[in-house]
Amino acid sequence: MQDTIELNTTLPPELAGKRLDQALACVFPAYSRSRLQQWIKQGQVKVNNALARPRDTVRGGEWVVLVAETETAVVWQAQPLPLEIVYEDEAIIVVNKPAGLVVHPAAGNRDGTLVNALLNHAPELAEIPRAGIVHRLDKDTSGLLVVARTLAAHHGLVQQLHARQVTRQYRAIVVGVMTGGGTIKAPIHRHPVDRKRMAVVPTGKPAITHYRVWARFRAHTDVACRLETGRTHQIRVHLAHSGYPLLGDPAYGKRLHIPRESGEELTTALRHFKRQALHAARLGLLHPQRKQAMSWEAPLPEDMSTLLALLEQDRQRHAH
Repeated sequence: MQDTIELNTTLPPELAGKRLDQALACVFPAYSRSRLQQWIKQGQVKVNNALARPRDTVRGGEWVVLVAETETAVVWQAQPLPLEIVYEDEAIIVVNKPAGLVVHPAAGNRDGTLVNALLNHAPELAEIPRAGIVHRLDKDTSGLLVVARTLAAHHGLVQQLHARQVTRQYRAIVVGVMTGGGTIKAPIHRHPVDRKRMAVVPTGKPAITHYRVWARFRAHTDVACRLETGRTHQIRVHLAHSGYPLLGDPAYGKRLHIPRESGEELTTALRHFKRQALHAARLGLLHPQRKQAMSWEAPLPEDMSTLLALLEQDRQRHAH
């Protein structure tokens, strides 16, 4: 079964100098560069009403129209799994994803994913690219994620993400005591050696994270982060790069650090916190159909709220 995708946009000036396939991967992030290359070669992409090649250089300001056929993800099965829906209407679904839940089926995770649960709740998502998911959360990151129920909503949300009009705020617990907030501007790309990880690389894609201190403890900090861009593992990579890795992060974290003279309860909680302490707490966007500003908040999951309470008790106990 096939669906027709119809997308159009004006290429922003900052993409000047890039190859066409690279530029399209920036403005249509829901599709892989290889898929976009294939569509360009098949004549399904027009630039200023003319056919183009993947390697053609863009100047910025070109009008791009993409009309392509895509296979429906029929291999993704609907499964009656728990799903915490924060909001839904005819165009979008907002989900509060628990830590430990994979978003998309893939090798090693063919079922039991968020997509399987969504297809059970809203079967029409089988007709939408990537089952309507326009931005991802890592398996062990909890929090809010928006899903498009129609092709029009999908296109609108992808455009908002590219234009940096979607507000994504996170809460994180980092190792180390921050002195204050700030902004991290550091390009991110695949790690040159370990391809499963990302890294700050001079030739990487621009990445901007704003952060502020929520609360300080003896050896940790509760931090609020706001994404301006949405690179893979961005907050995890940026905070680790700045010297304050996320507590429990298996890929970018430091060795476990337990403050001296910590109580048994806090020590146990720190030892058993085995995921990155990161939660997508707030999501704001312009409704793709009604064009009204909307936002949602998801409270901290129990593991993070319990740990923060223990860290605060420890701080007060050692205050002079």
